[in-house]
Amino acid sequence: MTLAVAEKRIFRIEIDPRLCKGCVICIDFCPTNVLAMDGNLCVVKDLDACNGCQLCDNRCPDFAIQVYEV
Repeated sequence: MTLAVAEKRIFRIEIDPRLCKGCVICIDFCPTNVLAMDGNLCVVKDLDACNGCQLCDNRCPDFAIQVYEV
């Protein structure tokens, strides 16, 4: 019997500091705690934990976040 091992998908998250108003909606919706606040801006704190769900991207009211699969 052979077991298949799934490849880890890798993502890139871009946050535009000119658009981010620090509302923390993206942080609240992230199920894997990828994002955090640094002062008044959202930043990526643990990119390896990103599962690519794009909830941060979809919920950002200011379109400040984009998630891309690498």
